[in-house]
Amino acid sequence: MAKVKVGVAGYGVIGLRLATGVALQEDMELVGVADVAPTLSVRGLVEAGMPYRFYNAMPENEEKLKAAGVPISGSLEDLVEQCDVMLDATNAGVGAKNKELYARMGKKAVFQGGEKNSVADVFFHGYANYEKGLGQQFLKLTSCNTTGLIRAVDALDRAVGVEKVAITIIRRVADPGDYHRGLTNALQMDKAPSHQAVDLMTIMPHVDATGILVHTPVTHGHIITVVASTRKKIDKANTLEILGAHPRIRTVKIEDGFLGNASLFRYARDMGKLRGDLYEIALWDESIVNSGNDIMFAINIPQESVVIPENMDAIRAAMQMQLTRDEGTAMTNRYLGIK
Repeated sequence: MAKVKVGVAGYGVIGLRLATGVALQEDMELVGVADVAPTLSVRGLVEAGMPYRFYNAMPENEEKLKAAGVPISGSLEDLVEQCDVMLDATNAGVGAKNKELYARMGKKAVFQGGEKNSVADVFFHGYANYEKGLGQQFLKLTSCNTTGLIRAVDALDRAVGVEKVAITIIRRVADPGDYHRGLTNALQMDKAPSHQAVDLMTIMPHVDATGILVHTPVTHGHIITVVASTRKKIDKANTLEILGAHPRIRTVKIEDGFLGNASLFRYARDMGKLRGDLYEIALWDESIVNSGNDIMFAINIPQESVVIPENMDAIRAAMQMQLTRDEGTAMTNRYLGIK
């Protein structure tokens, strides 16, 4: 069976990780990546020996790219023409413009959480609604926080039923290496309900969700606390059994040294993970407690890498490579090395 040909538009924080993810999928072929300028990520690609072909998405920047030593294989249109599906990781709003190109050329595309829901036929999550993405032309992923949150809520919902959730998101303010948010020493409240709760209800409409978000002056990962009201009362042991069985949820303990987000980032680097990336969210064992009939717990979201598996799931659904949630996610997990 011929490999599905995939291109990545936007070679930034998410795009470069999408390229890595696709390259690891043995039933997919990464045709190339596209960007508009010799950014640090693109310069890093050059220093790495150009493992992927590069396509210029902004013709007027060709001389800048050549001056930076970037070999150009063609235009964005040239890349799209060769692909079955595009992963669009461009800045919010750019993907919607690129959609016109994808539609004109009859190609499928997967957009990231920053785009408006209207850009796609399906608001997609690999575990919660895989089958809704089957054969669709345009899919949009949830944000990093929503992606990890849905993994946990969906697992509980399938096991014991979830009626409602209340979340608090302690949100990192920027990605490592970013300066556009400035140098801060403050916490900032966001208005409720947070979009993550609203997005969860869009994908899981039977769950009543609300949430509060607090911006924090850190860069490595978000932490979400979840209070879930389940149809069948569960305790800590039940929760550990249910969530611990999920391939994309890693259970950790404070007593083992996992004190917070920085501990998990360091652990990933110590394991030799490329860029310190973890595909799994982390569930703190000691955070799991009952509040009346509800269950409460805390999870860590590695914002730079958490959505990569669900993007691979989206390709599988759109291209109908696997027809069920279990088969599709299992193939993604296998090639990404998720146990």
